[in-house]
Amino acid sequence: MIKYKLKCENCENLFDSWFSSSSEFEKLKNSKFLNCHFCNSKNIDKTLMAPNILSFKSKKAKINNKKNHIRKKILKFQNFIKKNFEYVGNDFAYKARSLHYDNDKNYKGIFGNATKKQIRELQEEGIEANMFPWIEDKNN
Repeated sequence: MIKYKLKCENCENLFDSWFSSSSEFEKLKNSKFLNCHFCNSKNIDKTLMAPNILSFKSKKAKINNKKNHIRKKILKFQNFIKKNFEYVGNDFAYKARSLHYDNDKNYKGIFGNATKKQIRELQEEGIEANMFPWIEDKNN
């Protein structure tokens, strides 16, 4: 696939379009299948374009930025959980069942540790329980 910046010779607007190859562009242009998105003219030509090449360093930097963004979101959510829910440690499954079957509607939520199997069993009983990735906050 190749992306060209095209120019309408009639209205002089620029727009991008993708082609399977440079010969495909020429074939479509010669067959008059290309038209301007703005004025519908068939008088379309390619403009000069610089190749868009990502270096390994820029790819790595982009990935690291994305990881840092996700990490910050998880830490923000973790702080919300810590402030608004009670930590029950490894007793999460037991405490979740107790709260569910006691029908205590005024009790604030809980968080703690549970295995995937315990979470699945709670969900099968109709108890709302979810897993959330927990990471160390190295700044605190």
